[in-house]
Parts: sequence; structure tokens; C-alpha cells
Amino acid sequence: MRRKGLVALFVSVILTLVLAGCGEKTQEDIIEGLDQKLSEMTGYKTDATMVLQTGKEPQQYDVEVWHQVENHYRVALKNDEKNQSQIILRNDEGVFVLTPALNKSFRFQSDWPKNNSQVYLYESLIADILNDPDRTFQATEDHYVFQTKTNYQNKNLNSQEIMLNKKDLTPASVKIMNSDLQPLVQVNFSSFSMNPSFNEDDFDMERNMTAAQMGQEVPTLAEEASPLTVLYPMYEPQGTALTNSETVRTEDGEKVVLTYSGENNFTLIQEKSRVVPASTPMNVSSGDPVDLGFTVGVMSNGSLMWTYQGVDFYLASNDLEAEEMMSIARSVYGTLEK
Repeated sequence: MRRKGLVALFVSVILTLVLAGCGEKTQEDIIEGLDQKLSEMTGYKTDATMVLQTGKEPQQYDVEVWHQVENHYRVALKNDEKNQSQIILRNDEGVFVLTPALNKSFRFQSDWPKNNSQVYLYESLIADILNDPDRTFQATEDHYVFQTKTNYQNKNLNSQEIMLNKKDLTPASVKIMNSDLQPLVQVNFSSFSMNPSFNEDDFDMERNMTAAQMGQEVPTLAEEASPLTVLYPMYEPQGTALTNSETVRTEDGEKVVLTYSGENNFTLIQEKSRVVPASTPMNVSSGDPVDLGFTVGVMSNGSLMWTYQGVDFYLASNDLEAEEMMSIARSVYGTLEK
């Protein structure tokens, strides 16, 4: 009897060890794995689809990301429906925002992308997971799912759901939500290649501008000369209202200047976009690329510039904080004065 009892105990211990080995990984195991990937990876390439619910209507972008450790980035954003494409580039010379159809580029000395969460950058998502002590975690059949806090430029985006593939911890999807847990941004990753090889000029500004322009639809003179439809911000800071609208004629065409006065003064200028003859970058001494949802803008010293659907916008204020300026910019789609 005693021998049978020992055999039963031995079998029980073996089964316990086998079952434990087949069990789900714990949150701590996943965190350790992510931390290891972050320290060991030399870069990646990924393709994704991003759907934005932050404006007047949903907008979809194709996103292609190349990253080479330590500070080389290429993020290509394309919206075929709106004929809108831009590239955010980081190399040893600085950070660039390229608009290939207009041959236009801005260069910054900036900490981007380290200063905020970035929904399409794998290492940024890992950092958000690792740095949130209040994160939640669950496992599904094919994925590990984390809920974390965020640090996006748009403060309405204050929580996110990050879904990782179980087999290799690569990103599957990201859903960013507002305080009411309504999803405002959804990113689905369709491919992910870890530690790929890169060519020497993959992050070169001139090479990327030229490559993007091949097959790019460039505005014609007729399009450039078409009438300007004036757009108005649907959001105005409290105590501020439109006080003047003026059309200014220049050698290059018309500019419309909207003046808002009150507790927080600002000016909004808009004009038809024109193709720049040379691709020499416009240097921005102190600034950052900013995600406006529908486009990437240029924030610098109390001003915010962006291009959308063939129109250049320039927002300037001595009174507004950066977040407030971005809120105004995101709301510029009204065609009637309030």
C-alpha cells in the first residue's frame, strides 16, 4: 500500500509539472519578454491601417513604418481618398516632415518621437505598457491584451487597448479611447518584420522625397488657381470669437485672414497650396511635428502650420497653449461663419 501511495504521489507531481509547463504565461512573463525585445531588437518594418474618428468624418490611412535603432525613423502616411500623403523622417540631420506632392519639407531639431506616445511605433507601445503600474492584462486564444494610460498630444486620447500576438509579442492592433471609452483611433497591423536589413540611404531626406514623388499626383496650375473655399474652426476658446475676415491679394494669389479676438486672441490664415520649386527644407529652430489626426502639422513658437486637401493653413497666437491650438486646428472644417 505504501509503495502504491508513493507511485501515486510521483505521478501527481509529474502531472503538476507538465500542466504548469503548458499553462498560460503570466503578466510578469510578458513584461519580461517585452523588455527583452526592446533591449535586443535592431529595428523593424511594419504596415498598418489607421482609422481616425477624431474629426467631422472617419478617415483611413495606410501607414508604413521603418525603424532602425537608435534614432532612424521613417513613417509614411497615405490617404488615397483625400490624395493626402506625408512622411515623418528622423535621421542624423534632424526630424523632417515631408509633403511629396508639394515638394515641401520642414526640418526640426526635436526629440520626436520620444516626447509623446506614438500609436504606430512598436517601442512606444511597449514603453506605455512597461511604464504604467496600473495597466490591466488579459489573455485570449491568440493575443495578450493590455489596457494602459497614454501620453498622446491629443489629451482626449487618454487610454488605450494594446493587443499583442501571443506567438512573438508583435503588435496586432491598438485602440485609443477618450474618457468615455469611446474608440477614436484604431490601428490594425497587417505585417511586422523584426530586425530587418536597411540600405544606407533608406532614411535620407532627398531619396525619400524623390521616391515618394514617383507616381505621386502633383497639383496642376489649374488646381492651384481654383477658388479657395474658406474654412472656419468649429471650436473656439471660451470668450473668443471671429471679429474680422479679410482677403489679401499677393503675387502668389489670395490669402484669407481670419481674426479671432477676446480672452484668447488668434489669427488663422489660409491659401491654396503651391508646389515648391526646390526641396530645400524649411528649418524650424524650435518645434515639433504634431499629429492633427487628418494630417501632420508643424508646431513652432506660438504658431501651427499644416496642409490639407490643397490648402495651406497658418494658425498664430500669443495667448494659446499648444494643446488649445491643436484643438482649434482639428476643428477647421466649417464652411459657414458661426
